[in-house]
Amino acid sequence: MPVRSLAELHFDELIRNKEFTPSPTAWEDEVLYFLLVDRFSDGNEKGYRGLDGNIVNTGTTELFRPDDALNAVKTPETAARWREAGAGYVGGKLAGITSKLGYLKRLGVTALWLSPVLKQVAFQRTYHGYGIQDYLQVNPRFGTADDLRTLVDTAHANGMRVILDIILNHTGNVFSYDPNRYPTSDSRGRQFLDARWDGNRYDVRGFNDSHGNAGLTFARTDPANPTAFPGPDDAIWPVEFQDPAVFTCKGRISNFDYDPEFRDADFFDLKDVHHGAGTVDAYEPSAALMHQLQVYKYWIAFADLDGYRVDTVKHMDLGAARLLGSSMKEFAARIGKDNFYLIAEITGGRNFAFDTLGITGLDAALGIDDIPDKLEFLAKGYRDPSDYFGLFRNSELVGQGSHTWFRNKVVTLFNDHDQVSKGSNKARFCADKDKANGVVAALALNAMTLGIPCIYYGTEQLFDGHGSGDGADRYIREAMFGGEFGAFASRGKHFFDEDNAVYRELQAILKLRGNDRIYTRGRQYLRPISGDGVGFGLPMMMGGEIHSIVPWSRLLDDQEALLAINTDLSSARTAWVTIDASLHKPGERLKCVYSTDGAQIGAEVSIEARNGLAVSLTVPSAGFVIFR
Repeated sequence: MPVRSLAELHFDELIRNKEFTPSPTAWEDEVLYFLLVDRFSDGNEKGYRGLDGNIVNTGTTELFRPDDALNAVKTPETAARWREAGAGYVGGKLAGITSKLGYLKRLGVTALWLSPVLKQVAFQRTYHGYGIQDYLQVNPRFGTADDLRTLVDTAHANGMRVILDIILNHTGNVFSYDPNRYPTSDSRGRQFLDARWDGNRYDVRGFNDSHGNAGLTFARTDPANPTAFPGPDDAIWPVEFQDPAVFTCKGRISNFDYDPEFRDADFFDLKDVHHGAGTVDAYEPSAALMHQLQVYKYWIAFADLDGYRVDTVKHMDLGAARLLGSSMKEFAARIGKDNFYLIAEITGGRNFAFDTLGITGLDAALGIDDIPDKLEFLAKGYRDPSDYFGLFRNSELVGQGSHTWFRNKVVTLFNDHDQVSKGSNKARFCADKDKANGVVAALALNAMTLGIPCIYYGTEQLFDGHGSGDGADRYIREAMFGGEFGAFASRGKHFFDEDNAVYRELQAILKLRGNDRIYTRGRQYLRPISGDGVGFGLPMMMGGEIHSIVPWSRLLDDQEALLAINTDLSSARTAWVTIDASLHKPGERLKCVYSTDGAQIGAEVSIEARNGLAVSLTVPSAGFVIFR
């Protein structure tokens, strides 16, 4: 039976005599992998490798081959069917993810970031998970609560952590307004009243039922009269969230940069939750916020989760975000998770995100504003290296006022499911066919520079989704298992290919990262280069482009690793590169421990007295090297 009230939760029973998985010592040592549950695996694939490395042939969906590309768009009718499929549920399951943990483990992933898994409104296709209708039920389209727990337990048994995406700012579209102002018309000329924010509350027609009809009384059901309860797919659950005071009821946001509008109004049709009032230091939480905190403590205990990624933190009161952080941290510490991690999605610019972290005590920001742009387009040769490397600092004691990130306070990525920085023109890295071969260099930058690296699912398989306009998000959310909305405009073929060249290169890079803390804890310096060994300077764009070696060092104690990518995607490049003069001597040699050109591994370069000390480094086209 579904849990209808928070009063039915018994935390002492849930945690008594249960052994919980301890937190990682340092999250910067982890490698995150972000996947949409609906788009990753339905468990029906054939010819992939299981946890034990053996081929699994129990399913029916075969591995994608290059000639399967475009098999879903051969006629206008089938193309329309493929596009429409991407706008709704495709069929991914929690059990399917569990079956692919071997694929992720062998890649080098150490922590999964799952999209939201809680039950959604029944009448909308919110496959992404951000439209919650029941806080205490797993979305039945994804499986059961036990499937979630099995996934987490299996991940833990294989050395992986699990971070769950959660939402406090809003619920799903669980009620409808009865607006009395702002007449407007839709694209078809139909007139209606627009419930947009103006600082005042709107009347509510009623809670929505499972078909989206607002015929249910906008009031909390009396627990003493359970026969009057709405159905499990109606209104919102548990019953505590049926109190009208849970919601601000101020209509939708139209200006996402105006405060208090972006805090008090609805995120499109997702209904804003009233969290409380007051300054950060004297915040008075609402009953709704306290209910949400109970919910998310419950899921930590039930599933043994290791962290949360918190959605739309910009739109929350800072006092509410701070209370979330302290509440989750204290509960996690109670059960032995001393480093339970809270990653905040904070749009609005790096400075705003940096300040929000400092005020709220949340652990890390999702670097969705400027990091993806600088990382992706540096690898493609369109950004100055200093613009990317300048985002980071080496010590919390240096540059406190500069609003630059350090190693464990930002999650770095380039592909993701929203691509906020690209507006309505969505495109994965590999959508640009002329630059797609730079993806390994981009992944190397992501994995081997400061921050907590996050890989967006399908990047390791060269997914190239792209589209523009309303609904374009679907094109960067292809299904790894194929189904009706596979990558490369395909249908019915899966992409769990461990022989893919990019998967193999990333696997090798992440293995090195996991075996030596210099790549995760080391200080970081962009290095000067020279073509003639005399005049040195930091690599930079010329004429709006850069086709050059971009080298950096990671230093830990008395050790130095010299790493470099080549932003020339068609030719190898050679340059003199400055290294740390206090750690080396002229005549010593550095050895290549990794190169995208396997023939270069093991080659040595001699250290010479140039610009202090330097070595002559050659990097393959669109390549990546490491010398020690």
